[in-house]
Amino acid sequence: MKKRLLPILLLSVLVCGAVHAEKADRNKPMNIEADAMRHDELQQTSVFTGNVVMTKGTIVLRGAQLDVRQDAEGYQYGVVKAAEGKRAFFRQKRDTVAGQPDEYVEGEAEVIEYDGKADNVKLIRRGELRRYRGATLSDEITGAVIVYNNLTDVFTVDGLPRAGDASAANNGGRVRAVLAPKERPPAPAPAPGGDLRPSTTIEPKK
Repeated sequence: MKKRLLPILLLSVLVCGAVHAEKADRNKPMNIEADAMRHDELQQTSVFTGNVVMTKGTIVLRGAQLDVRQDAEGYQYGVVKAAEGKRAFFRQKRDTVAGQPDEYVEGEAEVIEYDGKADNVKLIRRGELRRYRGATLSDEITGAVIVYNNLTDVFTVDGLPRAGDASAANNGGRVRAVLAPKERPPAPAPAPGGDLRPSTTIEPKK
């Protein structure tokens, strides 16, 4: 049955450009679909299980289980857990300049935490974060813990393994990143009339 509810770090990588995450997402309602739900009104917590899909503006979270709570100020928090051997999924659209292709940030990890007050997303264990320009992969980052701040577009990545995180240990506790160069604007067209050069002589008037 589907149910819907409305209601540190070692390396910092700043993805440059005149684009930002959709700032309006944090003020959008959280919509959730799952196979089952358990809600505690007193604690203001809900647990969704089975093929969970959460959307909040352009933010999309998918996993096997989602724990949601809301604080006294109305901020929402979510923890998505993947099924055993799999990874949960995160995706968000970024604001782009008119005429430029749409940009998206995608991430995967065994656990994904969304903090509505700080407006950031944390990818925990086997974390991978990707940025797309249109359908083209632009940047890719992997690490044990990745934090993406929606307000500042700053990515922080920790490559050190945590207790029980065999995947990070296998990678030697290293952060791995592939960053594509920014596209350069086209060179301005030459002025009409061809190349003009200064004269080295002075000709008398006729």
